[in-house]
Amino acid sequence: MRILSLALPLALAASAVTAGPISFGGGWNEQRLQIFNSNDYSFNGGSMSIASDGGVSLAWTRTGRGDWGATSASWNWAVDQSVPATDLRRKGGDDRNISIYFVFLPEADANQMEGANIRQLNNNPNVRILQYVWGGNHARGSIQQSPYAPGQGANVILRAAGTGSNSENVNLASDFASAFGGAPGALVGIAVSGDSDDTGSMIRASISNLAVR
Repeated sequence: MRILSLALPLALAASAVTAGPISFGGGWNEQRLQIFNSNDYSFNGGSMSIASDGGVSLAWTRTGRGDWGATSASWNWAVDQSVPATDLRRKGGDDRNISIYFVFLPEADANQMEGANIRQLNNNPNVRILQYVWGGNHARGSIQQSPYAPGQGANVILRAAGTGSNSENVNLASDFASAFGGAPGALVGIAVSGDSDDTGSMIRASISNLAVR
């Protein structure tokens, strides 16, 4: 995976997202992480599907101010075709079926950086990203610093690689404290990725009923 943690283009125009359900309609955009391959995302209001054939990219949206104070999240997700189990602590070779990213800034920074470009966001040392993961070969609930951005990005393992359908309910504030210490600040963006480029495998997956509270 070419680090998603610092590649999130969350400093572009904000979408109209309200507290509660997060729509998979307009307002989501794909960010390529490699020139010659990417994933296919389909958006249908309450759900998103992901098809990845040896590719990697992410889909992202900005959150509205009404979501900045969110401290928990829930969603349903399913995987019909899975990448192999990988070691998510390793740079390269760390494919996963789905990652859902919750991107935080201190509120003062969030206020100052509304409309900032990606270079400005990347240069902010206060950005923190929780990455909830279906993939890898690690125990559920384990939290790992991202090998690409330790101290700024952290993987929270929810499901090992494999197929199935599950519902999740996570405590963003508690996981943030475990990963980074302190309170999370403002939830300024959300992103979703599939990553199958290192193993040259395939992903068929979906996410639905995403909500923050």
